[in-house]
Formats: sequence, C-alpha cells, structure tokens
Amino acid sequence: MTNPQDRPRLNEWFVPAFGPPRFRAAVGLLFLPYTGMVIAFTAIGSVLAHDLRWDRVAAIGLIHFLALGIGAHALDALGSRGTRPWGAAFTPRQLWLLAASSVLAAYGIGAWYMLQDAPLLWWIAIAEGFFLLAYNLEWFGGRFHTDGWFALSWGGLPVLAGYVLQTNTLSIAALLVATAMALLSLVEIKASRPYKALRRAAADEPLGDAQRAHMQQLEAILKSLSAGVMLLALGLLAWRWFGGS
Repeated sequence: MTNPQDRPRLNEWFVPAFGPPRFRAAVGLLFLPYTGMVIAFTAIGSVLAHDLRWDRVAAIGLIHFLALGIGAHALDALGSRGTRPWGAAFTPRQLWLLAASSVLAAYGIGAWYMLQDAPLLWWIAIAEGFFLLAYNLEWFGGRFHTDGWFALSWGGLPVLAGYVLQTNTLSIAALLVATAMALLSLVEIKASRPYKALRRAAADEPLGDAQRAHMQQLEAILKSLSAGVMLLALGLLAWRWFGGS
C-alpha cells in the first residue's frame, strides 16, 4: 500500500503545469523560488563589498545553485523521515548520484577561489557542507533539522559567503545584513511548514473554508517573500552595474 505521504507535489505553485510528470517533478525538485532566495542572499552579500568582482558574484551564485538547488533538495527528496515528496519520479540511486555530483561540482568551483583569493571562505564552506547533510539527512536525531538552523544555514551563511568571496574578510555590516536575511529565511520556513501540512491534508479530503483561506494566505506570503528578496538582489546588482558605489 502506498504511503500517503509519498504523493508527488506536482500541484505546488512553483511546479510548471505543463509537460510530462517527470519533467515537472525535476523542476519542482529545484524549489526554484526558495533556491532563488538563497542565490539572492549571496548576491546581497557580494554587493556589500567596495570592490565588486562580477565573476565572483556569478561563481557564488552557481555554487549555491548546485549545492542547494540540486544537491540539498536531492538529499531532501530521499525522504529521511519516510516521505518521498516527488513520489517515484526518481530512484534513490539517481538522487544520491545527483546530490553527490552537484555538491562535488560546487566545492570544486569554490576550492579554486578559496585556494587563490579567499581562504576565509573555507570556514563558511565547511559549515554549509555540514548543515547541508545534517539538516537534509536529519543527522543526530534531527537536532539540526529546525527552523533556527535552517535560517542560519540558508539565510545568514550565504550572505557571508558572498561577502567573504569578494573581500576575504568579515565586517559588522555583513554580519548585520546576514542576520536580517536569516530572519527573512525564518519567516519563510515558518510559513512553509504549515503550508505543506495543509497541502498534505488537502490531498486526503477537502479543506474547510477557513483552512483553505489560511493555505492561500500562507502561499501568498511565500510568493511575496521569495519575489521580494530576489527583486531586492536584482535591484542592488543593477545599482552596482550602472555605477553605484
């Protein structure tokens, strides 16, 4: 009998409504609005640097797309709590290979910069690697699979990674902005958890009017938050590109 939690999340707002189920699951696996938020955090950290290197902006964004957008989400899809959010679209072997190859590629790119220009980034890379595994695979009895650690690992640390790759230093400004983005990540995860619970409940039986309205409210929060963070990053990048200082 199929586990009721092993239903593909193909009706989520961030999954395309067109194409075969496997294609839709592959796009959904990337969680593009949330991955986009994390890449935006790296860009926000980068633009805090006085002398901005655009190749490093691109590199840190690509690193986080590979490590989080593909790697971490592939590990999450393995279903460490017995759930498989994308059903049978991917085999465990495919997910392991996808996670391993993308994470290794991310660290390969990062190592090139860390060995040459930004050795301080090693500390952030080690911390992010630990949380990538400990959060998504729920090591240590799920101790690190909490909202607070999520906010730090996928909100605060990406900002610092972007700044450190540019400067090989830390600053009070970077720490304050990293804290602010961690708090925005906390809002995201606090809205996401009840939203997913309501989505699962709706798959079993129709929701009441109040539940449906609450789910729509949470979805609006998630959409607005992800779009707002990405537009903020794009605005700051445009400001620097067109001569801001």
